[in-house]
Amino acid sequence: MGKTIIISNRLPLQIEVNSTITKITPSVGGLATGMKSVHDKGNSLWIGWSGIDDSTLSLKQQKDLAHAIHKAGCAEVSLTQSEVNDFYLGISNKAIWPLFHYFLEYCEYNKPHWEVYRQVNQKFCDVILEHYEPGDFIWVHDYQLLLLPKILREKLPDATIGFFLHIPFPSFEIFRVFPWREELLEGMLGANLIGFHTYDYERHFLSSVKRLLRLDVKYNEISYNGKIVKVDSFPMGIDYNKFHQAAIEHDQQEETEKSDLQKKLDEHIKSSVNSKLILSIDRLDYTKGVVNRIKAFELFLETYPAYLEKVRLIMLAVPSRSSVPQYIKLKRETDEIVGRINGKFATVNWTPIWYFYRSVPFNNIIDLYTSSDVAMITPIRDGMNLVAKEYIAARSKQDGVLILSEMTGAAKELNDALLVNPSNLNQLANSLKLAIEMPLAEQKFRNKNLQNRIKRYSVDKWANSFMNALQTISDNIPDQETIKIGHTEKNIIKKAFDHAAQRLLFIDYDGTLRKFHENPEMAIPDESIYSILDALHAIPNTTVVLISGRDKETLGKWFKDKKYPLVAEHGIHWRDSEGIWTQTENQRNDWMEHILPVMENFVDHTPGTFIEQKSASIAWHYRKTDPELGENRAVEMNTLLNSFISDSIKIMNGNKVIEVVSNRMHKGVAANRIFNKGSYDFVLAIGDDITDENMFVDLPKETWSIKVGFIKTEAKYCLANTSEVHALLSFLANV
Repeated sequence: MGKTIIISNRLPLQIEVNSTITKITPSVGGLATGMKSVHDKGNSLWIGWSGIDDSTLSLKQQKDLAHAIHKAGCAEVSLTQSEVNDFYLGISNKAIWPLFHYFLEYCEYNKPHWEVYRQVNQKFCDVILEHYEPGDFIWVHDYQLLLLPKILREKLPDATIGFFLHIPFPSFEIFRVFPWREELLEGMLGANLIGFHTYDYERHFLSSVKRLLRLDVKYNEISYNGKIVKVDSFPMGIDYNKFHQAAIEHDQQEETEKSDLQKKLDEHIKSSVNSKLILSIDRLDYTKGVVNRIKAFELFLETYPAYLEKVRLIMLAVPSRSSVPQYIKLKRETDEIVGRINGKFATVNWTPIWYFYRSVPFNNIIDLYTSSDVAMITPIRDGMNLVAKEYIAARSKQDGVLILSEMTGAAKELNDALLVNPSNLNQLANSLKLAIEMPLAEQKFRNKNLQNRIKRYSVDKWANSFMNALQTISDNIPDQETIKIGHTEKNIIKKAFDHAAQRLLFIDYDGTLRKFHENPEMAIPDESIYSILDALHAIPNTTVVLISGRDKETLGKWFKDKKYPLVAEHGIHWRDSEGIWTQTENQRNDWMEHILPVMENFVDHTPGTFIEQKSASIAWHYRKTDPELGENRAVEMNTLLNSFISDSIKIMNGNKVIEVVSNRMHKGVAANRIFNKGSYDFVLAIGDDITDENMFVDLPKETWSIKVGFIKTEAKYCLANTSEVHALLSFLANV
């Protein structure tokens, strides 16, 4: 097994550079802590930006920095301050961050910033390529690097790549606003495994993939570019033992060992028999709902004045992106409302809000967690929120109450917390009263359940679960008996083709030679298709048969001047090399008058669907409708049509199409009729649909049968997509 390459925007290091020394200390919290267990195993490399603009350093400082980073098991992606401004402060935090957190009013879409975002993602790829070796596992993290998986996949087609998004993925209606939305989705789909904190985020992502990229999604698997991309939820945990043990040790401190903060907290606790401390701790970010939280506390004091001088809100606001206009405005608004409430309610001996705008060390965090009777964690929207889990882990006596926003990822796990709507100030205020008055027995009952969950699904379990899922992903071909055509297989087929005396090729059109189009009539052959077919047809002793479900009028128009045979409507009509059409047998079409009204009714009730009526079949297309609506309607139609089935007709479910056709003819019968008219020692059949399976089954077992797409098939071989089909046929034709 190769090494694990971890990629994030920032390295998990705090770096100080001066003229004589480079000092590095490990970062704590968030991803740095989350990936510590994976990185510390030794056979790993962490790639990211150091946080320092190398252009501002002397050559010696650059060498010292590089050496220190290497010694820490990391590799640096060098970014200039200009790139950081456009890539990180620009697209990442002025477009993707607010959009994914549902703050559309804060989104700024800047094309030059987007171009830099692309370039920086390419920079990360370049550094990865310098260190990648076959067999390595690549794990990409978060919203700053959404394009990286695809960029890597183009350079490393066989690499095992995982991607994890640590923020929410928004609903389709929100995500569709992003100007470069398809590119973001395609970037993520370069991974083999995509992870989210909750099933909701996973569901939103799959919905966007279906609606915007029109890809096939089955449960949590996406067929994309010849591979299966698996999507799953992995709720991130914390280092439970670290916080729990720190809390136990904190409770055993002597008075002389206590911090100044703890002594101040003790003063409040001793000030009144019924005194309570309420903790609010967050980065000062507009997604965290800080202002609503303060307003709710004000409403609580107004509604329940008995708690005046007994309850204090401790607000720890950690500085975040302090140069961004929205954050400057939020800081000003927070300062003003805290000042107003303190001025309104404060007495000589009591200030309702203690407000700290700073980062604090770990031991002070434990002071706050262990001393606060209530933790009020109420973001407007949050990918997970580990602070809530840390608070519970630090309650070594299993007392205390967690008030938690239902808009956090953590709320999906922490059901025994008091879950609230962060926009409902009355509910927030009432939840404070409920928390303060909650009996100790109920507190312990709730916290016991919460601690069991947090302890069991720790951060190590999260990281290992994702890595185990990534390691078990094979080459994504469900049918292991089907061989993916690579360089070796192409040469074998080419050798057989060149040495054959008589060759016969059956080639499907839609989904094989030509990508599917929302409007089937627009899927006109381009010059590359004509040139490939013409080149094959020109080879002596080679018969090229275009075999399709298309009607004969369309095929006849598109290939009017071509001499190769055509098979239309799955075998009902056949055109020879002289251009003469023949109907293979007389068809009874009286069943159509019963089927057509059924399909017309579905068209009326399913916008975006339409009917294609051919001489011996009727097809209902649902590629252009809403994907989920189309799938539901397809189930309904199949159920209804089955009541009409007789010996003369059958139902065929194709790619976003349901077709009712004559039961006397299919591609297998048509192909065999053509095969039996000659003496062929090389036969190739290639197609993508269920209608092509009859060819694979009915033609001689020596046939080189090829399925387009990696789904269960009777074919012996498979190719990823139409591009690979073109490449193979061009190779055979020496084009």
